[in-house]
Amino acid sequence: MNIIEKPISEVIPYEKNPRINDNAVPAVMKSIEEFGFKVPIVIDKNGTIVTGHTRLKAAKKLGMKTVPCIVADDLTPEQIKAFRLADNKVAEAAEWEQSLLLEELQGIVDIDMSDFGFIEDTESVDGPDETYTKDINIPQYEPTGEQVTLENCLDNSKTTELIWKINESHISEAEKQFLRSAAHRHNQFNYKKIAEYYANNASPEMQELMEQSALVIIDYDDAIRNGYVQLSSSLEAILSEEEAGNE
Repeated sequence: MNIIEKPISEVIPYEKNPRINDNAVPAVMKSIEEFGFKVPIVIDKNGTIVTGHTRLKAAKKLGMKTVPCIVADDLTPEQIKAFRLADNKVAEAAEWEQSLLLEELQGIVDIDMSDFGFIEDTESVDGPDETYTKDINIPQYEPTGEQVTLENCLDNSKTTELIWKINESHISEAEKQFLRSAAHRHNQFNYKKIAEYYANNASPEMQELMEQSALVIIDYDDAIRNGYVQLSSSLEAILSEEEAGNE
């Protein structure tokens, strides 16, 4: 299967495309800018898009002159119609495993994943602050009895490295103090390990302080009934949106 660079003017949108994709265009533009055009547009032998309408719109807005394409000249007209619908529909069946998603997002520091719809800004200038809305999707962890240490619960290597650089810098002490406080945003918490430590190692006093630190949020009735610990996801609403680039 060959990928060809095709002039953008020769890539033809399918006139009966049933997918409404304008809201996804900005995220796809960000994806192309950050990662490059990694998913080619699929076209038929006449240059009409099979899949990739959103990518074409994003490419046009970015001022691209050519786009990578794959020509699906091995498919029948009926197969092309079916593929055009199936490629979008199958993505709707996928879901996020919230705890693993959270761990992956915590490992991404220098790329703003809100550009791709993963973290919703719940603050509104005109409306009330609903940062702590009950709609937050909190991952649930069931302790297994594993014995862990506090070192297992936190990766602060990047924070430590950054603070060393700040201390070695020639900026003012006030600036250093400000940046040292900001550096802690790079701490990465392992909430599975935190659940184990809370359930198996922490004293009652430590448990109370962990709750006050929002490392764990306990629903006592649910915990008694089901035997699990609910953990906060740093109080950020992790959304499971469709993959914007699939259209």
